[in-house]
Amino acid sequence: MTDGISQNITELEIWGGIECTINRVDDQYFDQLQFSDHYNRIEDIDLIAECGIKKIRYPILWEKHLPIKDAVLDWSWITDPLNKLKGYNIDVIAGLTHHGSGPAYTNMLDDDYPYLLAAYAKKVAAQFPWINYYTPVNEPLTTARFSGLYGLWYPHKKNDKSFLKMLLNELKATVLAMQEIRKINPKAKLIQTEDLAKTYSTPKLKYQAKFENERRWLTFDLLCGRVTKQHKLWKYLTKHVKEKDLMFFQEHHCPPDLIGFNHYLTSERYLDENLTKYPKHTHGGNKRHRYADVEVVRVKIDQPTGIEVLLGEAWSRFKMPIAITEVHLHCWREEQLRWFYHVYQSCKNVRQKGIDLRAITSWAMLGSYCWNKLLTQPNGEYEPGVFDLRNGTPRPTALASFIKKLTSQQTDVYPVSKTKGWWLREDRYLYPPVVSINRMAKNKKADQPIVIIGKNGTLGQAIARVCSERALEYELVSRETCDIANEQSIIALIEKVKPWTIINAAGYVRVDDAEAESKQCFRDNATGPQNLAIACKKAGIKLISYSSDLVFDGKKNMPYTILDDVNPLNVYGKSKAESEEKILSEDASSLIIRTSAFFGPWDQYNFVHWVIHSLENGTEIQVMNDVTISPTYVPDLANTTLDLLIDDEKGIWHLANAGAITWADFAMLIADHKGLDKSKIKAIPMETLHLPAKRPNYSVLQSSVLPKLENALTRYFEAKKELKRA
Repeated sequence: MTDGISQNITELEIWGGIECTINRVDDQYFDQLQFSDHYNRIEDIDLIAECGIKKIRYPILWEKHLPIKDAVLDWSWITDPLNKLKGYNIDVIAGLTHHGSGPAYTNMLDDDYPYLLAAYAKKVAAQFPWINYYTPVNEPLTTARFSGLYGLWYPHKKNDKSFLKMLLNELKATVLAMQEIRKINPKAKLIQTEDLAKTYSTPKLKYQAKFENERRWLTFDLLCGRVTKQHKLWKYLTKHVKEKDLMFFQEHHCPPDLIGFNHYLTSERYLDENLTKYPKHTHGGNKRHRYADVEVVRVKIDQPTGIEVLLGEAWSRFKMPIAITEVHLHCWREEQLRWFYHVYQSCKNVRQKGIDLRAITSWAMLGSYCWNKLLTQPNGEYEPGVFDLRNGTPRPTALASFIKKLTSQQTDVYPVSKTKGWWLREDRYLYPPVVSINRMAKNKKADQPIVIIGKNGTLGQAIARVCSERALEYELVSRETCDIANEQSIIALIEKVKPWTIINAAGYVRVDDAEAESKQCFRDNATGPQNLAIACKKAGIKLISYSSDLVFDGKKNMPYTILDDVNPLNVYGKSKAESEEKILSEDASSLIIRTSAFFGPWDQYNFVHWVIHSLENGTEIQVMNDVTISPTYVPDLANTTLDLLIDDEKGIWHLANAGAITWADFAMLIADHKGLDKSKIKAIPMETLHLPAKRPNYSVLQSSVLPKLENALTRYFEAKKELKRA
């Protein structure tokens, strides 16, 4: 393997990393690799290797491998993935602690902490002497802040003395660990990671911003032996820690062989003493002033910001090789693509200015868990990364193919990557003047838009709305513009608009009327989609079309998977089943999404609105108690459709909010959320309604991609409140 640190690299490398935090809150440990089940999937390494990365930040974590002091280490789990990575010629950057305070027998305030971690590092180096790159402690300054200043993580302190004690212990552990590692492997190199951050402020709070902007460099200043009596923070440091503890770093220099910067859109902060302009959760302060602390990206300021600015400042201060060691954005798929490409281009720009920047790292390749709760509580959100684990196994997203293109020096990019990310658009500003990020963007003509067929339907309107919010250019067309049952009409539309994809959200939707209007139903639901598939394949265009849970007969009585045979009971279901077969026979690259009963905040033609409206008016309603479904929140359906489109998924997918419920119980749940009188809900069997179209008694779709029904219903009511305020 080549030494990618010491040699002069002519091209920007792509590295990878998996979110691997093991942090402690009170007596509870949060283990990202346990959440992701990576411990049980050696095949993850094969998928990661296919991306073409040169190096990977990979965990050999202290808390995992030596949870009991002086125990015999069990290397059985870690050996196989490390050997696989070695076989793929992917250099391993071994992480020994990742936001962790260590095993239960120590913590960052323990004087023995540095020596204990160093002893563990020695064992790792002896077991894997071929590993040449190490990060003994990931983001020591950030970890010390979370554990020592904010009290979020163990040992839950909130003062400068504890913060600095933790930071010094982490860095002393880094120095001692590298000493032990280099006794075994003299070629071992330190890749020290830290948050690449900056603080901006109003003139009144300039003193606080100046302090934080000096403090952000402490990790590297200490390791490089730069913290002397002339250091700008010397008085602050010696006020809280002993001078001899600082002198250790002057006597034991351990400069990084490469500085690894982790940069996020939340890394740049703005401080403002005008509290009334900002929500309460942003309020904080020091002993001198109270102020709001918000993301710079949400505030319009007259100073240069962004990763290129920060990299320039870091280079001016240290003049040491740099890599961006974490690039991740929790957002829709196209914004993830835009963010990675934005950072990639920024890295290329600063290299042209003479900055020795070696690599950019796709972080959280397997996604991450609970960061929306800062790893303080279980059951937080899952954020997909290069791979999406929500179906139980890693599914490559568009990021995977995007990284493959970059690692193979391909220059073509996705159409959606050409649009500015939300962090560069004017509608990003939330603080004053307030501009909603969800403001509908003006639909305009564009090259290669998404064509949405179904202008007058609930789903078509919803997808168009979500496209606007996500800055995805689209054309929303009606039956008058494009009759999908007419082949020439489709061809004319494609020639005129030149889309890169077509989403068919049109069709015959009246289930009971279809029994008497079967010809029209099959024309709209089967013949039309088949025509679209033929035309799209000929033009090289992606097609997405929708199907229904009513393709099943309900005899299974447990969630239906995509592998289950269809057996519709009514005309509508038969038209959808035929549509599926015809589309995939004409173009196997098409994506068909089966879904179930819609409800959403943007229209009144859904079950939730009907229940609320009826109960608020004191009207008694009859609801089936023997038909079990999986309701689908329309915003979730629309957004996930677009994610799957960008990921270039194909075949049949089930999209419904997780949960099985009868129509009657759904009505009761709605009433509970709204505080309405449930006595007006009359639960009855389906047969008493004498519906023209027979329904399956059970048509729940197995779908793990969308959030749970309770979560969706809560967001429905929140969205309705927002619409009233707008």
